[in-house]
Amino acid sequence: MEAAPVPNPGNSRSELSSNSLPVDVALNVVSYLETADVCSLGSCSRFWRGLCSSDFVWIALYKRRWPALGAGSQPRASEGGGGGGGGGGGECSGDAEALSSPQWRVLYINKHRQIASAVSTVIKFVQQCSQNESLEVGYYLKAVADLGLLELGFEDVQLFLFARKQNVLLNLIGLHYSIFSLAAPPKDVAESLRRCEVSDRQVCVSWFKVGRWFYGFRLPDEHRSREVSLGELAMANEEEVLAVLNRGAVHEVLRVQIKSITASTT
Repeated sequence: MEAAPVPNPGNSRSELSSNSLPVDVALNVVSYLETADVCSLGSCSRFWRGLCSSDFVWIALYKRRWPALGAGSQPRASEGGGGGGGGGGGECSGDAEALSSPQWRVLYINKHRQIASAVSTVIKFVQQCSQNESLEVGYYLKAVADLGLLELGFEDVQLFLFARKQNVLLNLIGLHYSIFSLAAPPKDVAESLRRCEVSDRQVCVSWFKVGRWFYGFRLPDEHRSREVSLGELAMANEEEVLAVLNRGAVHEVLRVQIKSITASTT
């Protein structure tokens, strides 16, 4: 009896994927993956490469990363290269919004580079304004406001500001922006800090207040300081500190200073 042919494992996987899985279902599944996972999946086979480079997938990735763009809007032409039409977008349903644009993968890459360059400017500003790992609240709040002008998404914050290579002051600025500007859920922020291995980093926040008047006498000026970890701030365990940072040096508060606490190593 003639032996049955042994199937090629690589081909069988590709054929199984392309023949048994409807394209629209596969596209929807892929569009929920993280960007790095989409790129990895696209290198597995010709079938997945075509699917993972389609406009439908990159539209979803783009708008999930930069939701401020709006559900029905299209990136400006200045953000993308002058490439031709997207690959694979025509196979999708109306969910792809039938946008006639350069390839969304190219738009995504160029937007990423644009954001990276702009964030590096903010990072340099903070580094120039911080002395002995200490930062005045005016510079701190300006950095937060500059991030808002860039319309950073939470993924950008995780990628550029929660990175271990950044100092705790930049980590804190990213945390502040996530909570107050993006209204990110505290659990998500805390989990992201933990995943980036910066949750245990600590800062000392000091603020100086003008003494109150009491029966015609002016009490001494007040000085308070609090040492807190980024994880504690993310979970709103130190609401007073967050409120002081968000408010800045106004009215009775003369000065607010943020200082890095270097963890001792053995």
